[in-house]
Amino acid sequence: MTHDRTHEYRTAIQWTGNLGTGTAAYAAYGRDYRISIAGKPDIGGSADAQFRGNPARHNPEDLLVASLSACHLLAYLALCARSGVQVTDYTDEASGTLVLDGQGGGRFESVLLRPVVTIADPALVETAQSLHDRAHRQCFIAASCSMPVRHEAVIRVDGA
Repeated sequence: MTHDRTHEYRTAIQWTGNLGTGTAAYAAYGRDYRISIAGKPDIGGSADAQFRGNPARHNPEDLLVASLSACHLLAYLALCARSGVQVTDYTDEASGTLVLDGQGGGRFESVLLRPVVTIADPALVETAQSLHDRAHRQCFIAASCSMPVRHEAVIRVDGA
């Protein structure tokens, strides 16, 4: 089986925050938008509430941290499956730190993933732990980011 070396991803975004006067003033428009990807449910987004956004919608900052967490999860599970480590549960409480520059911009300073993984075989705890470093190196999203993405993984054993 051959795999193409290049993959393209397409999304469409539609601003839905025109409250009647467009961007006539900074406080006069909504920050809501809709992300559409062919064949998938739409995602309603907005700015973070701190930036006049709708707190009930996903914001780009949350989605960035979630993307890093999900990419690590998927790379890790694939490595475990190939290495004979049976994962029975995986959760992550990821966080990212955004630092504003005082001029209307800013950047993420870092993202920390905190995966808690449960495996079936106590003899494979060390292997399961070491696979997190490999998963990090294989995560497409983390490899594309300029800020540090760290992980502090905890491995548990089923029934222990």
